Amino acid sequence: MNQADAPLDVLAVVAHPDDAEISVGGTLIRCRELGLKVGVLDLTDGEPTPYGSPSIRAAETDRATAVLGLDWRDNLGLPNRSIVADLESRERLAGVLRMTRPRVLLTHYWEDAHPDHVAASQLTDAARFWAKLSKTDMPGERYWPPHQFYFLSVHLRNHVKPSFVFDVSEAFERKMEAVGCYESQLVTGRSDEFPTALDDIRAPARYWGWSIGAAYGEPFISREEVGISDFSALV
Repeated sequence: MNQADAPLDVLAVVAHPDDAEISVGGTLIRCRELGLKVGVLDLTDGEPTPYGSPSIRAAETDRATAVLGLDWRDNLGLPNRSIVADLESRERLAGVLRMTRPRVLLTHYWEDAHPDHVAASQLTDAARFWAKLSKTDMPGERYWPPHQFYFLSVHLRNHVKPSFVFDVSEAFERKMEAVGCYESQLVTGRSDEFPTALDDIRAPARYWGWSIGAAYGEPFISREEVGISDFSALV
């Protein structure tokens, strides 16, 4: 596990390579542009898939990471299709949180059709708590990430009222460039008929942007109240 050079401001914990790009790629790009330190932890390598392989997915992830301009990215090495929020996985993820010390955690919304997404959400919840435990063998100092927000995934077409929507208009085309790096997942073997997989990523981003009077947006859900200290952020 590669240690971050300095504490991260934002860390996205996702089940598979491409989940971060699809769901919060615009947010990660904008946060970097605002001078924040941003990272992604992929829980699995995403394989097997029909047109991918571990080496193909690793190369695609490297290209997407460069497009996003991330400060840090790593892989926890859990088995794809078999993520469970068990004690071993919880301890491993909590150790990463203690080493990267993010101020904001982003992860999957707790309801989705993909079992890995649901398990990743539960695992992140549990690891966030475990990261603050004392008298353990986990690396680093005890730590509690102060904020955790959940993003929507694409497998369950539900309509959840978000706690807030982040304007990603200026970053959206670069987000789609990062998404397009995962050719084995989103292009190869897909029908050319409308709508394509890429259309299905663009359309909800346009809707969420419309909902806040912007071109494109990415929605987030919080279990707790979201506080602000600068009213100018709202105007």
